Amino acid sequence: MPKKRRIGIRKGIYIIPNLFTTGNLFCGFLSIIYTFERRPIYGAIYILIAVGLDQLDGKIARLAGASSRFGLEYDSLADLVSFGLAPALLIHYWALGGFGRLGWLAAFLFVACGALRLARFNVQTATADPKYYTGLPIPAAATLVALTILLYHRLGERLTTEHVAILIMMYGLSFLMVSNIRYPSFKGLELIKRKPFSVLVFVVLSIVVIGFEPEIMLFLFCFAYVLLGPLNLLYRWRRMKALKAIPDEKPNTVRG
Repeated sequence: MPKKRRIGIRKGIYIIPNLFTTGNLFCGFLSIIYTFERRPIYGAIYILIAVGLDQLDGKIARLAGASSRFGLEYDSLADLVSFGLAPALLIHYWALGGFGRLGWLAAFLFVACGALRLARFNVQTATADPKYYTGLPIPAAATLVALTILLYHRLGERLTTEHVAILIMMYGLSFLMVSNIRYPSFKGLELIKRKPFSVLVFVVLSIVVIGFEPEIMLFLFCFAYVLLGPLNLLYRWRRMKALKAIPDEKPNTVRG
């Protein structure tokens, strides 16, 4: 009799993408350590490094055809630490401690909404439009938190008192992560393939501008991306409202 084929979980994992995910997790862990050591600048820098590693592991997995369910789940767990817990602890130490209950609730809400955002992303991966994200991606929210700290450091300002703008920002980012507002994913950008000459000029100019004032320009780029979702939603709402205001044209009838 022929042997029955054993059906089960495939053994083995893809090493390279998961090494980048581990690096992402390690940077999130280091960010928490530096927060406990009262060195917020280093904490913010390691969150940004984690964002870079998170982008690389996804790109490498797609290019090498090494995507797997294990990698997706592992990446989500690493993201929750690096882009949920680490920035929440960092911003609470840096700016929200003076708010008492409102401060730690804002930090916890950021972690909880980030976890919900990741869970929804995993569930909708097979059916969602790859060109758009539903809700603000958690790496973008963590990037804005880290760049806010670096921006204040660049401008020579220190938060010695309660700062309402940071508190409002944390509640706003939490809402955007669990909202149904669509954000562009930029997954269709394939820089390896041939592109118009204007694309090269834009990329070079962007690098020059960022290199001139990295903290300020990166913050502005990230802040613009965060606002892009609500502004696009407002534009589509006003367009639909304008279309509904146009009366339906009835065909002219000719009487015989």
